[in-house]
Amino acid sequence: MGYLNYSSVNKFVLIGLPHSERMKTPLFILFFLIYLCTLLGNILLITVVKGDSRLHKPMYLFLLNLSFLDIWLSTVTMPKMLTNFVQKETTISYQECVCQLYFFHFFGSTECFLYTVMAYDRFLAICRPLHYPNFMNLKLCKHFAVGIWITGSLHSMIHTTLTFRLPFCGPNRIDYFFCDVIPMLKLACADTTLNKAIIITNIGAVALLCFILILISYAHIIRTILKIKSSEGWRKTFSTCVSHIISVCFFYGPPVFIYLSPNAIDFVTEESFAVFYTLVTPMLNPIIYSLRNNEVKTSLKRMKCGHELDE
Repeated sequence: MGYLNYSSVNKFVLIGLPHSERMKTPLFILFFLIYLCTLLGNILLITVVKGDSRLHKPMYLFLLNLSFLDIWLSTVTMPKMLTNFVQKETTISYQECVCQLYFFHFFGSTECFLYTVMAYDRFLAICRPLHYPNFMNLKLCKHFAVGIWITGSLHSMIHTTLTFRLPFCGPNRIDYFFCDVIPMLKLACADTTLNKAIIITNIGAVALLCFILILISYAHIIRTILKIKSSEGWRKTFSTCVSHIISVCFFYGPPVFIYLSPNAIDFVTEESFAVFYTLVTPMLNPIIYSLRNNEVKTSLKRMKCGHELDE
């Protein structure tokens, strides 16, 4: 298994998103604005949650983690993509490629696990309100957060190690806008059957399992909500879950398609899916959570009026 020593490639060429020469500037402006909105929106949400003591609750601690992950998930791929729009040589060194793949799967898988824990948090809050303080207090919430970060790191380490143990002898053109497992396996000059099997079981299946657990949680939540007789109580309870459901659908759908069937979808479709959940979803999350959450909107209004958040 000493493949790495036989790699003769020391850099790769990122082909990037398919586009004509005249579209370089418009695409650069579009993705720069997306990245800027992602940074500003998530930093604002972090500031609001950290600054308002009323939001120091498990749900908002998870939301703070989500915003932090969204910033870094975009930062792993976006700056390099923007640079490649304005440079003639769209290369990335071997070491940079290793780092990009590792951190992309680190932040992506951590976010995947975080959404699952957030669904469990909503399940406890709505279906088991009397047990909620025992099963989801701030201390346990922090333990959950640490656990998913460690699990995400280990998950990413497995794929990065397995991918870059393979030899890369050329060609070195990556048909993608960043270094990901599936495009890298296409360049390896060795049998990748084991790697592809692990992709399906350890990325696609894990994402699908998390998605199923979330669906089960929300099946119980919806059943509980339907038992509420007060229309106001029904609306208030349901509104706390809608934001999470929307984010989950945006985030989980594309990876399940990409990693459960690595050879079944074409290059353009795969990149379109990847752009959506790696670049667009992180930008939309702050909008979704701030516009649909009354507590966050109230905190934003207090900030806008210049009042002290802790008064």
